[in-house]
Order: sequence, then C-alpha cells, then structure tokens
Amino acid sequence: MRVEIHELSKSFRSHQVLDSISLDLPGGEIVAVLGPNGAGKTTLLRCLGGVLLPDQGELRYDGQPFLRDALAMRRRMAFLPDAAPVDAGMSVLEHAGLVLRLYDVSQRLAVERTLELLDRFDLLTSAPLPLATLSRGQSYKAGLIPLMAAAPELFLLDEPFASGMDPTGLVALKDFLRELVSGGGTVIYTTQIMDVVERFADRVIVLHKGRVVAADKRETILAERGSEDLDALFRSLREETA
Repeated sequence: MRVEIHELSKSFRSHQVLDSISLDLPGGEIVAVLGPNGAGKTTLLRCLGGVLLPDQGELRYDGQPFLRDALAMRRRMAFLPDAAPVDAGMSVLEHAGLVLRLYDVSQRLAVERTLELLDRFDLLTSAPLPLATLSRGQSYKAGLIPLMAAAPELFLLDEPFASGMDPTGLVALKDFLRELVSGGGTVIYTTQIMDVVERFADRVIVLHKGRVVAADKRETILAERGSEDLDALFRSLREETA
C-alpha cells in the first residue's frame, strides 16, 4: 500500500507535536520511524491509523484520501500501540474473535488463521486462558495475532521490539512482516533500538522535534549526513539542537 503524507501537523494545546510532515512511501517496504522521546513518533502512527485527527494536512492511501469513517479503508490497515488494548476478562480466543468480526473476516477463516498464528507464536496452549493471566509479552502477542489474521495491507506498530515478547515471538513477527511486504503491503513501526533498524528496515524516517530530518534508505541517510552509523547520527542531532 502506498502511503502519502502531505503537510501533516498536530498540536496538543500549545505544544506542536508534528510540524508539516510530508512523506511518500511507495509500498512494499518495512519502514522504521526513529527519534528521541517526544519526537512525535507515536503521534504520527496514531494519525496514520485514524486514532487521532490531525490539525491540518492530508493522508492518501493508494492514491485515495483517507477518511476516518471510511470502514472499507480502515479494514485494510491495522494499528497496534505499545500496550496492546485488550479486555482482561476475555480469553485469548474470544478477543481474537471479537477483533476479526470487526474486520468482517468469516468465522471459518478467523479460526483457521488464529490457530495457525497462535501456534506460530507459541501461544496455542494459552488460547482458552483469560488475558489477565498472561505475561506482558504474551498479552502483546494476544493483541497482535488477530490483527495479523485480518491480513492488513498497512500495518502500524508502536515499539513492537520493546513489547516484552520472547525470541520466538520476535522471530515470528519479523517473518510475518517480511511476508506482508513481499505481497505489496507496507509496515511502519517506531523504535528507539538502533540495532533493530540496522537489520530490519528497508527505509528509515528520522523525526526530531516533530519534523522529518531524514527519510530514505539507511545507507543514503548516513552518507548524506556524514555519519558512520545511526548512533553517530543521533549524537549529531543532539549537538545541533543543544
């Protein structure tokens, strides 16, 4: 899915969180959004997912303007915040069923996909358990799995690699996201973990104080900024704004 962002801005009271952001993401890529605390990473994802209404600017998905009440378009995307929103009283399977009904996935397909993903994420034995009994990493898996089963074309994830998931879950997530982009989908995730970006991103967006300071292939960004690696890039950003 192609994602076009034009002059997107968002403020909370007098604090400008996003400042005239414009990006054109062609689709079929894993995009990492980097930035220090308060850079606007989560706010950007929330605007892209329709959770927040920007103050100004336009979003287009596959060339079509994004309208928050356009159900068909919203069913083509998924957004998972850093703390997966789940009802602690529901079981893992009940939660998955509820989410997939919202995506209008047939019951047969919902069960088939959910069981396959539960097994893939080593959560199958926990399927009948209340979400309240799960660990933090297991809860994140429980929030992630039904969104994956919905087969989104645009997947937005806030800090997925700091979610508490075990190595099995992290490997399964990376494999799934690679499969998604190989079919033309787009993945946009936020992180502050440089090592993850070095190994798992086709394109990098660097946010600083609500503005895009770099957006390109990792190697291109480093060459243009004269930095040896992403750590050096962030050190230079701190010095520029000190």
